[in-house]
Amino acid sequence: MRFAFAAAALIALAVPAQAQEEEPPRVLAVFAHPDDEVVVAPLLARLAREGAEVRILYATSGDRGTGFSGLEAGDALAALREGEARCASHELGIAEPTFLRLGDATLAVRAHDRDSSAERFIAGLREAIAQERPSLVLTWGPDGGYGHADHRMVSALTTEVVQAMADGRPRLLYPGIRAGTLPDRPEMADWAVTAPSLLPIAEPYEADDRDAAHSAVGCHVSQFDEATRAGLVPLFDAAIWQGAVHLRPAFAPRVLPAPGETLPDGN
Repeated sequence: MRFAFAAAALIALAVPAQAQEEEPPRVLAVFAHPDDEVVVAPLLARLAREGAEVRILYATSGDRGTGFSGLEAGDALAALREGEARCASHELGIAEPTFLRLGDATLAVRAHDRDSSAERFIAGLREAIAQERPSLVLTWGPDGGYGHADHRMVSALTTEVVQAMADGRPRLLYPGIRAGTLPDRPEMADWAVTAPSLLPIAEPYEADDRDAAHSAVGCHVSQFDEATRAGLVPLFDAAIWQGAVHLRPAFAPRVLPAPGETLPDGN
């Protein structure tokens, strides 16, 4: 079976040509909480539309993110947010998400302890990679988007797991917000930006992918009020994405470019 060029190009350096012909690309997006996927939602929709098998792994179920839910922190809130995450995956056209259920805001707590949430996350991610066999992994960059400790830990721990793989190591990419594109909104004042030169990968999406992302945001009723659900994707589309999700490789390219040459597109 053949797949659209754009999806194949994104992961071609991570998958042998023969494997690409025999099975669809497999993508694993790794995030801390339900709704974190918004930062790459149109890309996830596009990859799925073009034939990739896409799944999200959530470290936590967001059981402390009460938001607009009217619920107290705990199991009922976690169940609600898991349902919203399933709804979002459905709207994006991707597989049912996986939940590690490690406890919101616990990933940075005594991370070096053997039974810490961080160590259990590592074990869970390794198992997920073994099962899913992804050729591409997407996760937060080191800034965690806006500095959330769980986001930063998911970035660091995912990077730790992938960089240790000797065989079958997937390509690891971080999305980022190009400096100069962050909307002038008080609620986004603490979001991190990245120098555009450090985001060499621009993956375009189409109107259908943007619309799928908009529908996915609409699932997160507990976290976003009605106005935010209506306006978030149009805002990101116009200001931050501008028709493409911008990413960078987690690891240095194998061969550094000579002055004036284009940065190689591999890990």
